[in-house]
Amino acid sequence: MKSKFLLFAAGILSFSLFVTSCATRMVTRIDPATQIDINGTWNNTDSRLTAEEMTNQILNAKWLNDHLAAKGGKKPVVVVGMVTNKSHEHIEAETFMNDLERAFIQTSRVGLVQSGKKREEMRAEKADQQSNATQSTMKKFGLERGADYILQGSINSIVDAYRRKKTVTYQVNLELTNIETNEVVWIGDKKIAKFVNN
Repeated sequence: MKSKFLLFAAGILSFSLFVTSCATRMVTRIDPATQIDINGTWNNTDSRLTAEEMTNQILNAKWLNDHLAAKGGKKPVVVVGMVTNKSHEHIEAETFMNDLERAFIQTSRVGLVQSGKKREEMRAEKADQQSNATQSTMKKFGLERGADYILQGSINSIVDAYRRKKTVTYQVNLELTNIETNEVVWIGDKKIAKFVNN
């Protein structure tokens, strides 16, 4: 009886090792620019491509030439405000906002200032320096560069599904507003449509 039990236990152990070895996960590093859609949800490629295309739209619109003409060629300063996720899935809007900021910096056609939590952190650091840094290295309050325009928007989605098939359409809407006059100087959108067949 004891030997039958040991034989049975050995068989179970061998079977579980076999199953575990068959289910081994393999991870391969890829280039982040590689376009891969595993489940049809919003991904890093969608974020990057949308940011690049929309930044291109913004910088080739009429408002930029109007600003340069009115300000004697002085480039505008932009702050990227809130981009709200109104889609059906969890999308980290901050990643998209970072992609927008990076695209602006790479063009060098507009100035960019910090917004939101990053700006608060910088101000807290400045406040700390007032009592902890030497007089010659302390950064003063009231010398921040003010933004001329704020970019705000939303990420929306529409899902159409039947049985194992679905289409997902994402629409990113952005607006650029003159902070001083509250005038909307540019509105743009970008759509991404995906067909998923499970």
